[in-house]
Amino acid sequence: MDNLPELRDIHIPDGVSAFPPAYGWWILLFLLISLPIIIRIIRSAQRKSRKFFALNLIDKTDDNSIIKSAVKISEILKRICIYKYPQAVNMFGKDWIEFLNTNAKNHISGETAELLSNAPYISENSAKYTTQNLSELKEFAKKWIGENL
Repeated sequence: MDNLPELRDIHIPDGVSAFPPAYGWWILLFLLISLPIIIRIIRSAQRKSRKFFALNLIDKTDDNSIIKSAVKISEILKRICIYKYPQAVNMFGKDWIEFLNTNAKNHISGETAELLSNAPYISENSAKYTTQNLSELKEFAKKWIGENL
């Protein structure tokens, strides 16, 4: 018996094509392209949330006690400086006011500036400062936070 006529040549299969890529490669490509956009969105949300939180703290300060409110506003501004301007954390008095004014478009001066710089040292019974000073201080702090955070 001669089996040779039944044998056929061995055919090597065609090479595997790289295109179209599998679904996993499309997903990986999409993630690599969208990663910088996602990071920007997350960072923007963090910045906005810090700003939103700080502005809410200022809005929640008690208007009944001018001195306590001024102290809280000063603390909020210092907390922001810990995050953004570490060199300004130890400032107080005129240096603190000058630093705030150099980093703001609108400036604080007069009794409102005195209220901010001297608030931790003033007696709560002091009648020197008015609610007008406190409202000016709140507006300044809100604008300063908006510009610097």
